[in-house]
Amino acid sequence: MKNNIVLIGMPGVGKSTVGVILAKILGYKFVDTDLVIQEKEKKLLRDIISERGIDGFIETENRVCSRLKAEKCVIATGGSVVYGKQAMKHLADIGTIVYLKLDYRKLRYRLGNIKNRGVVIRKGQRLIELYNERTQLYEKYADVVIDENGCNIEKTVGKILDSINK
Repeated sequence: MKNNIVLIGMPGVGKSTVGVILAKILGYKFVDTDLVIQEKEKKLLRDIISERGIDGFIETENRVCSRLKAEKCVIATGGSVVYGKQAMKHLADIGTIVYLKLDYRKLRYRLGNIKNRGVVIRKGQRLIELYNERTQLYEKYADVVIDENGCNIEKTVGKILDSINK
């Protein structure tokens, strides 16, 4: 049943922050897939990445997210979830996928030091390259695109509510 809202987008766009507020307003539960992965694997994300590499982490994320059980939840995903075809198919089957979109310059400012954020980025890859690569995937999978430029958290939440109530 498609009674969940799935938030996708780059790290730093506010998926978790917006997700918690949205869940409260809707009376839904809130699920952060990064925390679900850590719980299932009994390891921090950075430890999974350092032990298994980026491809190993993406496989783990794909496996965990493709088996996620959720009813009336707002689900905040990790920015790299869009690399997992099975995960994205499953998430589309159980929910409305909402892409939180932010211009690169604003994202770069929000992220600050990406090493501290645990951004899944390949050695030698620049953030702009990662942004361009993922933006195509986010747009491909999105049922709804929310432009966050010029929005605070409340305005973003309002735009999501307006789009899902149509």
